[in-house]
Amino acid sequence: MDLDLDLSADVVTLAQQLVDIESVSRAEGPITDAVAGALARLPQLSLQRFGNTLVARTELGRPERVVLAGHLDTVPVNDNLPSRLADGVLHGLGSCDMKGGDAVILRLAATVPEPVRDVTYVLYDCEEIEAAANGLNRLSQSHPELLQADFAILMEPSLASVEAGCQGTLRVEVRTRGERAHSARSWAGRNAIHAAGEVLRRLESYQPRRPVIDGLGYHEGLNAVFVSGGVAGNVVPDECVVTVNHRFAPDRSEAEALAFVHDFFEGYDVTLVDSAPGALPGLDRPAAKEFVKAVGGEVRPKFGWTDVARFTALGVPAVNYGPGDPMLAHKQEEHVPVAQIEHCERALRSWLEGR
Repeated sequence: MDLDLDLSADVVTLAQQLVDIESVSRAEGPITDAVAGALARLPQLSLQRFGNTLVARTELGRPERVVLAGHLDTVPVNDNLPSRLADGVLHGLGSCDMKGGDAVILRLAATVPEPVRDVTYVLYDCEEIEAAANGLNRLSQSHPELLQADFAILMEPSLASVEAGCQGTLRVEVRTRGERAHSARSWAGRNAIHAAGEVLRRLESYQPRRPVIDGLGYHEGLNAVFVSGGVAGNVVPDECVVTVNHRFAPDRSEAEALAFVHDFFEGYDVTLVDSAPGALPGLDRPAAKEFVKAVGGEVRPKFGWTDVARFTALGVPAVNYGPGDPMLAHKQEEHVPVAQIEHCERALRSWLEGR
């Protein structure tokens, strides 16, 4: 079925059109076709497609280039389609995370033909699943030159205010070992689950680091998220695994964060399971300063991890800025206030037009 997007419609109508195109991760073909068809009609943009990831660029020779990026996929449908617009609120899957933001990107691409900064618009697939499938990740590896810029804005929901950078995240498995024995003769063995008590006590005593970066206060975390062990109801277990998640401020590299975790659990077997870097705010850059001034409001640090980290890895400072409450992302009752979508469009339009 051919789907047509009307980029001349107001931003809320466009957001509703996007929500009504089902686009669960790995099934973004129809929405990408619709967006690509709409962008292809804009003479001010050059358009490239990589699978279900789109890159549209102005080529005006401006002294600065910025990126506006958003993902097109959603989590699975949960009886929350089609969309519903009522009392100034757009309801429906992806309305908050993040088709309201995508609508802003598309409206700006269509209606700001000569921005004071060159703009790269990126709309990508598979953000909601594993990193290897993420369209922005794949693009950063295959065509990093297309993401080079002075500043980047990821339009993830942030209550229409700036959330700068993001914290890094890693997971480790902390193992304790013992010796199996029949539980009726437990003294003949060593209980690995009991031995994990010291691991948990160390976590209970953890004092988070709170660095200030570009005037923003970050708050690190170190938490047990899983505990597993045991083989049978009558056997003293010989192994226990405590899975620990560490959220670290962006002034630390992944290697530095891992070194801290190893030191923290000195004496234990620690295995890295997963890791992703943080993203520095970069609020000292001229484009960032002007952006913050243009959109107003209080700038907050981003405590979760988002794809802004991929830009930092390429040397591009980035922030999160988009309509919607991130606490509603992935919920069945997901929704976004119309006023936030309209506010983001006005603020970004003013910034791109230099007003």
